[in-house]
Amino acid sequence: MRIFHPATDVDGGPVRWADVARANGTTAHSVMEWGSIVGSWSKTEQAGLWHESPEEGSLPLPTLHALVDILRQFTQTPDSCYFAHWEGSGRVNELTDPPRLTMPGRGLIVFEGTLAMADVQFGSSPTFPIGMSPHLWWPDDRAWCVATDIDLMTTYLGASGDCVDAVLASTDVEALRASVDQQVTWNGDTINPLPPYRR
Repeated sequence: MRIFHPATDVDGGPVRWADVARANGTTAHSVMEWGSIVGSWSKTEQAGLWHESPEEGSLPLPTLHALVDILRQFTQTPDSCYFAHWEGSGRVNELTDPPRLTMPGRGLIVFEGTLAMADVQFGSSPTFPIGMSPHLWWPDDRAWCVATDIDLMTTYLGASGDCVDAVLASTDVEALRASVDQQVTWNGDTINPLPPYRR
């Protein structure tokens, strides 16, 4: 399933992608991309609707906390979990020979802890308390897996049907079912008009 990182309004409150799509006359669907629903990758806000675009590469804490509350019900090992963070993010201090997970195009540093530690903020400091979430995390029983790519404004969850249904029923997490062959690139929106490439 695909979890959409919310935009925020001027007060810092969450703004759902579906509401942004509705306001812009575009269509909310599982493969929608932010640039396509707002009509541009360079738009910095829409007065009265959203003030900050969704976080890229990090699952925002309110959404993460809501997700953890659900996922806790679908694992037998909440006290034994793994959290991986891309070593190229610049958010992890030098470590002496940490465990690593090698994936195509991504080297990840792996940490162990309880599910409650899913909200660790890599690169945070007293001056900047909000860092970056884990990019990959799962429990020891492998009942589910959460993945947030450094370049995406969405997070993916692989889980049982019951777990997916519970996330879809949450009012605190905006999510839609995703297929295994779904494209995950900036130009993957197959319904809304494609805006010019942003970079």
